[in-house]
Amino acid sequence: MDAIEAIMTTRAIRRFSDDPVSTEHIEICLRAAQQAPSGGNVQPQQYVVVTEPAPKARLGELYRAAFDRYERTLDTPRQFRDDTERASWERTRAASRQLADHLADVPVIVVFLQAAIDWNPSDEHGPLDIGRLDASVYPAVQNFCVAARALGLGTALTTVIRIHADDVLAALEVPPGRFEIAALVPVGYPIGRFGVARRKPAAAVTHWNRWGNKTAP
Repeated sequence: MDAIEAIMTTRAIRRFSDDPVSTEHIEICLRAAQQAPSGGNVQPQQYVVVTEPAPKARLGELYRAAFDRYERTLDTPRQFRDDTERASWERTRAASRQLADHLADVPVIVVFLQAAIDWNPSDEHGPLDIGRLDASVYPAVQNFCVAARALGLGTALTTVIRIHADDVLAALEVPPGRFEIAALVPVGYPIGRFGVARRKPAAAVTHWNRWGNKTAP
């Protein structure tokens, strides 16, 4: 698949068929993830690939509990620009609820871990803001998702499970104190179609050479 097409059509998939996902395909996606850029080549990520029913069931319980809490904090927009925007919002909320209720049924769940590394250097002038460590993890997540798309697999980058991070890490027997959860990514063959997601036009959020200049050179 053309790289641009894969990127443009890698949208969040939250409904999956029961079709099995091969270990070979997951390994291809993991190799793609490992090729992502990393600050100082530190490569702080680890992956826990979950395919067995028992740990998937436990992750499903924790994900649903986390989403239940999160969902209660969400506001419903008081008005929408048009019916298309309303329908899109309703589909997204319904799909998110669907995933929360059926995560354990997804063929593969990949938990992306981030090493607990001190990432705040300083010198004689004080702390140095070199960016967050997770900036070296999320490119790997996106590479994984784009590679999955190229193979016909759907994914969704989710983080709500962090609400119950300690329980998740314990369930997966992750050494305590060494890692945190960067993302949880369900993987499977999608129910529905891939496509270009509704986004703001790039031109609407782009400034050329200085803030406010919307004219390309």
